[in-house]
Amino acid sequence: MTTRVFLAGGVVFLAALFVTGYLCGFLWTPYQGHSSVTEIEVRKGDSFAAITKELSDKGVVAQWRPLVLWAQLRGVDKKVHPGLYRFEGSVAPASVLARLVDGRSVHFRVTIPEGLTVRQIADLLERQARVSAEKFVVATKNPALLDPLEVDSLEGYLFPATYKLPAVATEEEVVETLLATFERRFTREMEARGRVIGMTRHQVVTLASIIEKEGGPHGEWAMVSAVFHNRLKRGMRLQSDPTVIYGLENFDGNLTRRDLRTPTPYNTYRIAGLPPGPIANPGLAAINAALFPAAVDYLYFVSKNDGSHHFSGTLREHNKAVDRYQRNGRARSRRVASP
Repeated sequence: MTTRVFLAGGVVFLAALFVTGYLCGFLWTPYQGHSSVTEIEVRKGDSFAAITKELSDKGVVAQWRPLVLWAQLRGVDKKVHPGLYRFEGSVAPASVLARLVDGRSVHFRVTIPEGLTVRQIADLLERQARVSAEKFVVATKNPALLDPLEVDSLEGYLFPATYKLPAVATEEEVVETLLATFERRFTREMEARGRVIGMTRHQVVTLASIIEKEGGPHGEWAMVSAVFHNRLKRGMRLQSDPTVIYGLENFDGNLTRRDLRTPTPYNTYRIAGLPPGPIANPGLAAINAALFPAAVDYLYFVSKNDGSHHFSGTLREHNKAVDRYQRNGRARSRRVASP
């Protein structure tokens, strides 16, 4: 009896030793049969067996069952992260498993510049990430996102920054990521400062978007902001060209006098006060400028065509500046009329 037990134990030991040796050889030996670039998409809810079967079918690993066995022994077969995974050349199965468990999936690094509209952001994401521009725009109209903000559009609330976006992220998830970044970056202190100057967050973001689109050196933005604040306080129209452009359906790049006379909700040559919402997605510099205007009494500014502006406190001074720069063909006014 003792001999039989001993023999049985020996067989089990040898079998375990064989399996361990086989697994070690399998797991840490790159599969030489794979030399190309292969991508697989792991979706939420996919079984590990199905994932490894696809890896085997596409030649990333020689066999799938040993990998399943090893993952189960380690208790990680249910810890794989969804994502798009890219495998290049020969990869050891152990490395394949580690990548799946660690979630080292393909990401797209995308920089969204300040001052883009929702549509422009959508087009950029379609070019640089696996995002449908049309689906992205539709996702920005989701009432579940709009209602808490009490707005009709997410224009202005998609924060410009550099993002690392998972390749399998849905358009809805990307929109939520950009919006969540805005919510973090627009701080409680900013909310409080807005109340001090008598502006809601929506008004601050709207003004910031106009400052962003007016351009010029960042060092001038507090003065640009002051011009708009001063005009708002006096009941003067803002007369901002970028707002007019935003309200035009088919702007061809040439702003005409007819455009300035065309009534739209965004034509600040025709309407009083701020337009109904932002005309772009501003960055922190523009938001801070909107919140902290310079202590100056300027009411006008004109482009000097060198990237900067000339500021004036009276219409007479402004007209002289306009005449100076326009006569020499170096600039055109951004503030050409009295209220």
